[in-house]
Amino acid sequence: ALTTLQLCNKKMGLQGIEHLSNTLKQNKTVTTLDIGVNQIDDKGAYYIADALGQNQTLNILNLQLNNIGPQGAEYLANSLKQNQTLTRLNLHYNQLGDEGAQHLASALQHNKTLTRLNLIRNEIGEKGAYHLSNALQLNKTLTTFYIAENKIGDLGAQYIAKALQINQTLTILYVAQNQIGDEGAHHFANALQQNRTLTTLSLKANHISNQGAYHLANALLENNTLTTLNLKWNEIGDQGASHFANALRQNETLIFLDIRCNIMSDDGKNELLEIRNYEPGLKLII
Repeated sequence: ALTTLQLCNKKMGLQGIEHLSNTLKQNKTVTTLDIGVNQIDDKGAYYIADALGQNQTLNILNLQLNNIGPQGAEYLANSLKQNQTLTRLNLHYNQLGDEGAQHLASALQHNKTLTRLNLIRNEIGEKGAYHLSNALQLNKTLTTFYIAENKIGDLGAQYIAKALQINQTLTILYVAQNQIGDEGAHHFANALQQNRTLTTLSLKANHISNQGAYHLANALLENNTLTTLNLKWNEIGDQGASHFANALRQNETLIFLDIRCNIMSDDGKNELLEIRNYEPGLKLII
């Protein structure tokens, strides 16, 4: 029986999506559906959401690059409050905005099956982050959350970090490229001192400098669950490198640190490289 349906970039059109929706309402075998890059927009999202309300077998749904806005997000969110089988939803590169994020946040407060949600590049700002934070404080099933390439800023970082202090299920969080500076890094650092479940944090391509590095390094002295930290493409200099070097001599759980493309001199890089003598299991990318 057919379990995977790959319809990415097939120029399906609204009529095609409607037919697909009707099929999905009856289908009991397809578990993975990819309809990315079809420009289905909000009207198409309505039909897919309608199917999700009745379908009981679909686990993985890819809707990336589909011009879905806040209205489409509302349709999908309403269906997620009922659906009990979907575990992964990819909405990468749509136009959900803060309003769309609010709708999905509402769904996350009720949904009990979704484990992975991708909201990368969706024009989400601090307001959207606020609503998603509230949802993450209540949700007990989501383990992987991608919110990279948005514009949540330091205030949005504060909201998401607050959720990390309460949430006990999230293990992977991507907040890369979100206009986060040292203040936002400080909030995440505070969260890491309390959080006991997060294993992967990506803060790549933000505006974190030595001060932010200081706070994050201090967090590594307290945290013993984070294994992967990505700080590539930030503004960390020698002082920040020194903070991490000191922390990594004591931290025994981090096994991957990517700190490439910052503003360290060779001295700063060498100080970090010396850590390999103490921590042979640490993969350090400089």
